[in-house]
Amino acid sequence: MANTLPVMEMFPTLQGEGKFTGHPAYFIRLGGCDVGCSWCDVKDSWDAEKHPQHTIQSIVDGACESGLKMVVITGGEPCMYDLSELTKLLGENGIQIHLETSGSHPIKGVFDFITLSPKKFKPCLEENFPKADELKVVVVNKHDLVWAQDHASKVSPQTHLFMQPEWERKDKVQGMILEFISSEDGNVWSLSEQTHKYLGIR
Repeated sequence: MANTLPVMEMFPTLQGEGKFTGHPAYFIRLGGCDVGCSWCDVKDSWDAEKHPQHTIQSIVDGACESGLKMVVITGGEPCMYDLSELTKLLGENGIQIHLETSGSHPIKGVFDFITLSPKKFKPCLEENFPKADELKVVVVNKHDLVWAQDHASKVSPQTHLFMQPEWERKDKVQGMILEFISSEDGNVWSLSEQTHKYLGIR
């Protein structure tokens, strides 16, 4: 139904990654993803039919009841859905709306902050690069450093640039990232860590 969305989970926590690391936020994790990252840590989100449909109003009610002023809409791949009505209602309630997306689908809705995290498994749409407030590239190997720079050339000069080690390979790639972002070519980038995993929270 048009006024419902498949929801895997909704919960209050701290944003663990990127520019807003440490900020309290209410996460809305939608079910459904057609990107299929091999290292995804929420593969249970992929099949939308596994997750119950919630009315948009009930999702907004949950966010409001949390008392938090920042919502992060994530997935799965949340942009598989038209988020216009959800973001409209959240905005009417004075909530700051953040989006985490691979950019592989059109972005429909009004957002205060968009994190674009492109994946090799399904390319980012060219139309989405200028919309990114934050570009976050997950680094698995050395080639990802070059791939990240290629994508950085497509976003606005004001976009925050982050490289994030893939969790299972962080011991192998973290030093490589630190070396790169400390270099003349890489010092426009910052390091992002999955701090929520270190803290043992969602």
